[in-house]
Amino acid sequence: MTDISMQFLGMKLSGPIVVAATPLSESIDNIRHMEDAGASAIVLTSLFEEQLALESRALDEDLSRGTESFAESLDFLPELSDYRMTHEGYLEHVRRAREAVAIPIIASLNGTTVGGWVRLAKEMEQAGASAIELNTFALATDRSQTSADLELQLLELVDGVCKAVKVPVAVKLSQMFTSLPNLCARLEEAGARAVVLFNRFYQPDFDIETLEVRPSLHFSTPSELLPRLHWAAILFGHLNGDIAITGGVHSAEDVLKAIMAGASVTEMASALHIHGIEHIGRVLADMRYWLEKREYASLAETRGCLSRRSVPDTSPYDRGNYIKTLSSYSLRQTVAAF
Repeated sequence: MTDISMQFLGMKLSGPIVVAATPLSESIDNIRHMEDAGASAIVLTSLFEEQLALESRALDEDLSRGTESFAESLDFLPELSDYRMTHEGYLEHVRRAREAVAIPIIASLNGTTVGGWVRLAKEMEQAGASAIELNTFALATDRSQTSADLELQLLELVDGVCKAVKVPVAVKLSQMFTSLPNLCARLEEAGARAVVLFNRFYQPDFDIETLEVRPSLHFSTPSELLPRLHWAAILFGHLNGDIAITGGVHSAEDVLKAIMAGASVTEMASALHIHGIEHIGRVLADMRYWLEKREYASLAETRGCLSRRSVPDTSPYDRGNYIKTLSSYSLRQTVAAF
């Protein structure tokens, strides 16, 4: 039987499918179901640094000032009661999850300040997390803030966390950085053991009848996988750490593409909401069938075989792909006209 185990964050995982941060993992029964279905590790739903601010009521007090003039601004941060887990509740959930299954439990932290991240990361490690995924999401809305400022802030955060804990740290990135290869190399220097490509960019929608800006959430689709494959293929071979791909991973073909691009594992969430947790088992079965039919001894053999450094023609990963794609479309249109 083909060996589908993969190495990630210094851990030997039973397979390439890790459950991404999702509310599904808030149930211990679901976590057990994920392990039974074939998940090789589970990233718990994120703990937001803002939750601590709300728990302390400091942010709540700040938001209360001037509410008569700007009441609509309060809608963008939920009340404390709307959060699914408190700080202590999250740490207890890490402990219970660690005891419930044999596969690694990865805690997820979404924050913005060094102090908040470092303290929470230490507590997650003490609670039994096998690793920590830093879910980074920052937007430059101030014209005085440069891209270099954002990168420096991120590097300082990662450096602080990595120095504070012994467990491996992965950094989940946005794709909106100018030079990902350079940033990922610097994150590695700061102590990150892996990068996760990419954080989904949740954008608000506009209601033109009520003139309101509202949150908008949609499950991922396989089409979202393409930029992740592109950047994983470029990064593979230029980093000592691991690469994980998340966003658009729905099928065995998606998993295989991700590994061939250079990923060590894939993280799956939307597909589980759409098809159920047992979908993991179906994807793994389809993947095994594909590998065995082609007589691969292991999944690891395929890693990076379609990366930029492995293919004879690198133009698909460079500007050549842009030119070729547009030219091919124009040619098809011309032929159709005749």
